[in-house]
Amino acid sequence: MPASILIVEDTESLALLYQSYLIPTGLKTFVAGTGQAALDYLDANQPDLIILDIMLPDMSGMDILAQLPEQNRPDVIVLTAHASKELAVEAIRHGAIDFLEKPIDAERFRITVNNGLKLKTLSKKVEEYQSTFENGRFCQLIGKSSAMQSVYQIISNAANSKATVFITGESGTGKELCAKAVHECSDRKQAPFVALNCAAIPKDLIESEIFGHVKGAFTGATSNREGAAGQANGGTLFLDELCEMDLGLQSKLLRFIQTGTFQKVGSETLQSVNVRFVCATNRDPWLEVQEGRFREDLYYRLYVIPIQLPPLRDRGEDVVQIAQAMFERIAKEEGKFFEKLTENAKQKLLNYDWPGNVRQLENMIRNTLVMNHSEVIDAHMFPAFPVTNSNVQQIAPSNQVNAESRANPTFDAVQTQSPVITPNEPAVTMQSHFDIRPMWIVEKEYIEQAIEICGNNIPKAAAMLELSPSTIYRKMKTWEQ
Repeated sequence: MPASILIVEDTESLALLYQSYLIPTGLKTFVAGTGQAALDYLDANQPDLIILDIMLPDMSGMDILAQLPEQNRPDVIVLTAHASKELAVEAIRHGAIDFLEKPIDAERFRITVNNGLKLKTLSKKVEEYQSTFENGRFCQLIGKSSAMQSVYQIISNAANSKATVFITGESGTGKELCAKAVHECSDRKQAPFVALNCAAIPKDLIESEIFGHVKGAFTGATSNREGAAGQANGGTLFLDELCEMDLGLQSKLLRFIQTGTFQKVGSETLQSVNVRFVCATNRDPWLEVQEGRFREDLYYRLYVIPIQLPPLRDRGEDVVQIAQAMFERIAKEEGKFFEKLTENAKQKLLNYDWPGNVRQLENMIRNTLVMNHSEVIDAHMFPAFPVTNSNVQQIAPSNQVNAESRANPTFDAVQTQSPVITPNEPAVTMQSHFDIRPMWIVEKEYIEQAIEICGNNIPKAAAMLELSPSTIYRKMKTWEQ
């Protein structure tokens, strides 16, 4: 939709001249010959830009500038004769973005208007981005963490490009939601978004799922079928778990990406479509290339704009914000009522590593809502969390678990009370209550000793402790507070 311009000019011939300057741009223009006419127009309309003459018969342009609303305020370019240049400068101090001195050259007029519209567009993008930072929501993605803000920025920049987006990240981090965000932020959002999970389709059927087939192409093909490529014409084709695709089909996919044409299974006719590709995998795609499971030429064709989704354990307070949104949504689905999470519940969510990421969190939330009937959710209502290396470390510096927790993977480490013994050294014996020290201090000393033994190499120490480096860094940060 073309931008709209309000021209406030009391000399009719000049107003018509300014309109004629903008005819080649395709912009919509409206003319007001007096200040009151301009205010009446603004009461009912919201132009993208105002071209405002300072000297009007019934009032000063400054009066109009002063009455513009603070919210959704249109940008203003003031018109001035040489004698009132100082007034134009004063107008800029009161919110105008630029001024033009009469007489006005056509090209200069068009450039100034175009710059004003670009500035408004940029301002909107900045406001949207700031809003995203403040409320932590971007399309269906949730999170205020710096890692997610970087993801939002990449999506915003890449959305309207034709370049392929390649999303990587652990299972359950929201790769399909990220792909949908790319689609929803693009100019293809009114066209279809078609998702295909390459790991969920049998090897002998995936070609038909992507490209479709004609009747009689194989046993069971009783009618013509449109594949995902045809269904996504004009929109976005999302290929999830792409590294699971058979090498033979990868060559056909490469040709499709390069030419935009394909053949249905059993057909000799080429079809042409216009689709935007978004791919995802929970593996390292370059490692898959080196291992010979993924074509190198396909990798270079698809790995244009990479997006690395962070695991939930590296997103800090995001886990609480996501949990609250999920509790609200799932409570409605289950016919329950949700009011809030207690501080204990929030702390337990923050202390857990979430190896299954957002998917695991969602399943836990549904279990909690189904098994409890309280509107206020407390930590004791959560089901037992599966033991992870990080959680075991929080209980014992030796990072060893007892036989019960090894036999039962759903045993919650927080509930473990049995003494833990390091295989290479005797258990610490306590003679009196004076020997008891806070667990976080014991844990801190143990980790620091491990780091020192490993020559201050934290990744190496983390590997020997069976922890992720991010867990150690996070703990070190809390020790500094």
